[in-house]
Amino acid sequence: MLQKNDVAPDFTLYATPDQKIKLSEFKGHNVILAFYPADWSPVCSDQMALYNEMLKYFKKYDAEILGISVDSKWCHLAFAQSRKLHFPLLADFEAKGEVAKKYGVYDEEEGECKRALFVIDKEGVIQWSYLSPTAVNPGADGIIEALENLK
Repeated sequence: MLQKNDVAPDFTLYATPDQKIKLSEFKGHNVILAFYPADWSPVCSDQMALYNEMLKYFKKYDAEILGISVDSKWCHLAFAQSRKLHFPLLADFEAKGEVAKKYGVYDEEEGECKRALFVIDKEGVIQWSYLSPTAVNPGADGIIEALENLK
């Protein structure tokens, strides 16, 4: 798993069925990457709902959050609409888990992303990372603390 002071690997993934997002587009902003196993699972649903509620706090630190799983762009669209999420969910679908593998958080046995968080600074350098047990919602405290430390 990538650690503090590693350069965050750039990537381009679908955010909607017809729109891709490139990590390097966020240069000059702090970025939170939230890798998670699967849309619709109870823990993932709770985790993404929490981050949706935290958006105004993330904005205070000039931070954008991006959710990433191996689900398809269509699955993400339905999940985001049903949960009324207001941040991008990126489809690490083809090649499956390619971005998660770059970050060292792909679970080969399960064929999905591990539950992992990264806070990336405005220069594209990882300043904090955390690997959570799959069945545990990591919450937002670690993210907020990492963002406070960037100031």
